[in-house]
This record gives sequence, C-alpha cells and structure tokens, in this order.
Amino acid sequence: MLIEYLQEHVLSRDDLYFDDEMIENCIRFGEKWYFPLAPFQKFLIAFVFLFYKKNNRVFYRKHLWMLGRGGGKNGLISVITHFLISPLHGVKEYHISIVANSEDQAKTSFDETYNVIGRSGPLKAMFRRTKTQITSKKTDAILKFRTSNGETKDGLRDGAVVFDEIHQYESNKDVRVHISGLGKKQPPREFYIGTDGYVRDGFLDKTKEKAMKVLQGEARPNAIFPFICKLDKESEVDDPDNWEKSNPMLSKPRSNYAQGLFDTISEEYEDLEDDPSNREEFMTKRMNLPVTDLERSVAKWEEILATNQPMPDLLYKECIGCLDFASIRDFAACGLLFKHEGKYPFITHSFVRKEFVDKYYGYSKKVDDEVARKQKFAPIREWEEKGFLTVLDGETIQPQKIVDWFVEKRKYYNIKKIIGDNFRMEILKPLFEAAGFEVEVIRNPRAIHSLLAPRVETGFANQLFIFGDNPLMRWYTNNVLVVIKKDGNKEYQKKEPVRRKTDGFQAFVCGLYRVEEINDMNFDDALDALDALNF
Repeated sequence: MLIEYLQEHVLSRDDLYFDDEMIENCIRFGEKWYFPLAPFQKFLIAFVFLFYKKNNRVFYRKHLWMLGRGGGKNGLISVITHFLISPLHGVKEYHISIVANSEDQAKTSFDETYNVIGRSGPLKAMFRRTKTQITSKKTDAILKFRTSNGETKDGLRDGAVVFDEIHQYESNKDVRVHISGLGKKQPPREFYIGTDGYVRDGFLDKTKEKAMKVLQGEARPNAIFPFICKLDKESEVDDPDNWEKSNPMLSKPRSNYAQGLFDTISEEYEDLEDDPSNREEFMTKRMNLPVTDLERSVAKWEEILATNQPMPDLLYKECIGCLDFASIRDFAACGLLFKHEGKYPFITHSFVRKEFVDKYYGYSKKVDDEVARKQKFAPIREWEEKGFLTVLDGETIQPQKIVDWFVEKRKYYNIKKIIGDNFRMEILKPLFEAAGFEVEVIRNPRAIHSLLAPRVETGFANQLFIFGDNPLMRWYTNNVLVVIKKDGNKEYQKKEPVRRKTDGFQAFVCGLYRVEEINDMNFDDALDALDALNF
C-alpha cells in the first residue's frame, strides 16, 4: 500500500525534491559512527529530507514507524537525531526532544548517542555531553530526553520531537504539549515510533487510522508518512518467510545482527508450543499484530469497536432494565436493553464514588507523572463531562440514585421489568416495587454466563450490539476476562480485580438473560398494524 500510495500521490509530483546531499550525508554519518544501515532504514531517511521546491519546507512533518521488536527503530532514531543536531545538518539551535512514558525508554536512543560520542575523539571535539543533554558546539542544537507527562513542558522550541513506544499513549494530551513549540524552528519534524500494544482506543489507534486514510488516498497526502510493517493475518506467523513483513530487518540477505534476531525470534516461536500463554505477547511485539486470546477476552477489540453504531430512535419502545451494583463503595451501572431490527441497542449510565475514583484514577488530584498515568487509564472526568457517568461524593452509592435513574427513563421508554443479581437486590427490590417496577432477581448470576456465552460471542462477531459512541462501555467490555472452568463452562470475570471495572458489561449480560421477552414493536407501530387490518 505504501509503494502504491507513494507512486500515485508523491513521487509523481514535480513540485518536490529529495535533498540527495543531505540524505547521503546522513547515511554516511550513520554508517561511520553507528552501524551499517539496512535498505529500509536508508529508505526512511530519504523521506525525512523530502522538500517543496518553492519554499524548501519539508513535505512530511510527521513520520510514523511501526514494526516488530528488534527492527532497529531506536538505532535509526539515534542516527537521525544525532545528525540533525550536527553541523552536517547545519541548522542553528535545532533542538530535539526524545519523549517516552518512562525515563528508561526515553533514554534508549539518547544513551546510544552519548556512548557513540564517548568512543570517538572527533565526535568529542564536536559535541558536549552530559547525562541529561548533548549539545553541538557549532550549531548549539541540544538533544534531550523527556517523559511523556507534559504538564510543565509548555514553551518548548524544538526543531523535532521523537515519541517512543507510542502504544503506551492513551490520549494525545501529552503529545500536543510537546509539539506546541514546533514550527518556530524550521524545518519542524515529528517522529512516532514503536510496536503495537494493548492500549486500545487510544493515541496509537487514532494515529493508525490517520495513516490508513493516507494510504487509501482519503487524507492529505502529507498528513503523515505511514511506514507500518505487520503480518496481515494471524495464520501467517507459522511460515518464517513471512516474518520480514513485520520486521524488515529480517529481509535477506541478513546481516549478522539480523540473523541473530531471526534465531532469537525462532526460539521464541518454538517455545510457544510448550507455553502458549505467551502467544499474545509474541504476536503483538514480534509480529506487530495484536491478537485477542478469546479464552481471555470477551471479544476482539475490532468487535468491541463495532458497537459504536448510531443509536436508533427508541422512544417509547419496550426494553429490559438491568443493573450491576456489586459494591456500594465504587461503581454501579444501570442500563436499558432493547431489540431493534435484529440488533440489541443498550443505553447505560454509571454512578461512581468520588473517593474511589480519586484513589484509583486520580479524578481530582493535582497532576504529576503517577496521577497522569491513572487518569489516562480511566479518564473519569472526561467521561463525566460527556454524561456517561455521575460522580457521587458520599460514603456509599445511595440505592435511591439507581431507582431515580430508572424512574426518569420511564418517561421515555417502556421498561418491561428490571433485572439484576441477588447481591444488592434485597436493598433495591422494595424501592423499585414502591416505584411501580416489576423486579426479577437472578439467584446465581455466574450460572447464566455459560448459558449466554454463545449469544454474547455471536452478537459481537456479527455486530449485533449497539452501544453508540460510548468509550466507558467499551472500557468495561475490554476489561472482561473470560474464564473457562474445568467443566467447559464460561464465566465473565475481571482482568484485574480493583481497577478494571466491568459493571456496565455485567448489567448488559443481565439484560440479555431476558431479552427475548421484549416486544420490539412500539406503540405507533401497533396502531399502524391495527389500521391496516380489514375488519
């Protein structure tokens, strides 16, 4: 896709030029001081120095490099960042920041450059180095490393920024801070490098979407330079000749480094036969193809994303009310499950205790590195502002809050009954009945999981579930751990007991238990049917 896109949208243009001298100088610089460059690395360097003829501005400001672990991403970034601060690039004060979630990762390329300078007399004469920054004596350009929490990073005047291990970024907030100063020093460049990971619906997924639009000709041709190396499907992993698709370093003829890497990956692959639990990690990190172990997750991430369908008009339609209220001290989820044209729309709202979300998700704390990570994990305030949940400041979540939500929804929807498990229903049932609701209590909620598992799996696989654009519900669902017991029965548990909440999903399952009781014809439909009858 990349080659076809380049041929059609980039290489065919006559208003662009490659700065051949700069490209050759960068390659020679890398091979003299660092290591022999593979063909794909030279290819990537070329597009760093692609310019408009009319004003000598770079064509690509953003570069995305995604390939399997061991592919030489950090080594190449070391070469390029070192070259860009050097006199060979020749831009005064062309400062560069290397950013990652952890200081150790941010220092990976920085430390490589630091050590290369230390081994060379000529480079020592050209650069000053400390443990925190490297400075070109001639250009005064500075290379630094930073962590991704950007709270105090405003006002940077970098020429380029490198974002490493981008799969760990859960939003673009920190990215925006770090690139806010770009453009003041020409030419500005952004490098996004890494291997795929386990954070879904975050910064990386959005960046991949943009890259795919570029490759398909649906976005501005220079919106990003999209270099993505991965297997196309999981079955390809069983043929080692396919591995170079995810890691071009493995292309033949292989260097000594590449052959050693190939041998290491081969050993890891063979070990999967004895320890298949590592398959998810191997596929994600070595093959750059995240796969979902269906014995651990309730659905593939793509299937969870497919719940983001427009919510149909459900006014006055019949539905099942459902709730999960396992603990009165953290989360509670309410929901209304409908049937509509063969699909199952689900409207939901959650109530959470402020003390709990302060402690585990940094809801109202002053932001530092640790709190920023908590807030990224579950952006409670953002979900609150969008109306997906209500934060309550009290010792417990008051049951009446739950009842009031259903009473309010009853004004717009025909709630046939309310269903939940027996853990809290001894408290809630009298309140619901006093408000005029029929209540059904599930005595053994785990017993219904195996009963409903085929319906759940089929529903996700065939995109029958409609949650609307609800990131909280996607989060709940992605946190579900499917445990297969010795008797083959399945239970829906949590991937992590405290922070990974599943309340919204559990409420949804309660609704599915009685979804066949719903008549999906609304009042207007019934009147139309009566009018059509010929008495």
